[in-house]
Amino acid sequence: MKNILLALAASAAAIVAVAAPAAAQDKTKICFVHVGSKTDGGWTQAHDIGRQELQAHFGDKIETPYLENVPEGPDAERAIERMARSGCALVYTTSFGFMDATLKVAEKFPDVKFEHATGYKTAANVATYNSRFYEGRFINGQIAGKMSKTGVAGYIASFPIPEVVAGINAFLHGARTVNPEFKLKVIWVNTWFDPGKEADAAKALFDQGVDVLTQHTDTTAPMQVAEERGLKAFGQASDMIAAGPTAQLSAIVDTWAPYYIKRTQAVLDGTWSSAQTFDGLKDGILSMAPYTNMPDDVKAMAMDTEAKIKSGELKPFTGPLKKQDGSAWLAEGESADDGTILGMNFYIEGVDDKLPQ
Repeated sequence: MKNILLALAASAAAIVAVAAPAAAQDKTKICFVHVGSKTDGGWTQAHDIGRQELQAHFGDKIETPYLENVPEGPDAERAIERMARSGCALVYTTSFGFMDATLKVAEKFPDVKFEHATGYKTAANVATYNSRFYEGRFINGQIAGKMSKTGVAGYIASFPIPEVVAGINAFLHGARTVNPEFKLKVIWVNTWFDPGKEADAAKALFDQGVDVLTQHTDTTAPMQVAEERGLKAFGQASDMIAAGPTAQLSAIVDTWAPYYIKRTQAVLDGTWSSAQTFDGLKDGILSMAPYTNMPDDVKAMAMDTEAKIKSGELKPFTGPLKKQDGSAWLAEGESADDGTILGMNFYIEGVDDKLPQ
């Protein structure tokens, strides 16, 4: 809470400071509200890199104030409203848990545009944007299937929302395309950002015999544990190689700048309209960190899979696939539609966990 108050105070000071010069008033304010720290090494850092590239692209046409370490809940609504009141033309709210808060503030400020990351609720002045993270997780799963000596990987999961569940399933399905007996253990930490909890989960999974780890949380703590244990892991949202120079195999890397530039340009042009964006590897909103610490044949396999996903030749959720309870889901050659992926609320066969309800 202290960090938020300090950030809000700094934001208020900045607003006062720029009110005097006439030139500053000509700048369009494009604002950001983040759940974590811009130096978390993962999710929020990727968004802040996008913000910096956005600022560099438009130069003195815009300014890009931001708030970081904003918890989901009442604090989020207050932070988003503060941004709207400060004269922001567009506010990017970059956490799933900001969804309802974004909608509430948007209703109060119909002339302000809002873009909510990974959500599904829209309004006339609220758009959503999401990435096909599962595409990268499928590739990582294939790598894990080749690299694991135990045939068991670990997954540190944040919250049981469709995006996270789809990631778990995609990772396991990828692994099972190269090792049909592959298993996946899951630990839910019920947070996006908590280095202590994330590290404890990593240690617990490794203690259970897991030798490859992946995560859907925001810090580099799990990667650091993998490095300390001499085991392997995948980064999340950002390239985490600095935290695990011998541990990281690859990472899904969120590349938000092209989207931020496109949508900000629409605001400047007066052409912005509400939309739901769901892009992936072929669109450049998602990329893969270099494939490292693996044999050449595994690297070649990963690169081939990445190319096939980009071309549309391969869709990660393609059958035959069964649900965890053994019931049929996708027949041979059948692919899941976006609605199913965006609403995924079940595990596939092979997940060693009971999905929280």
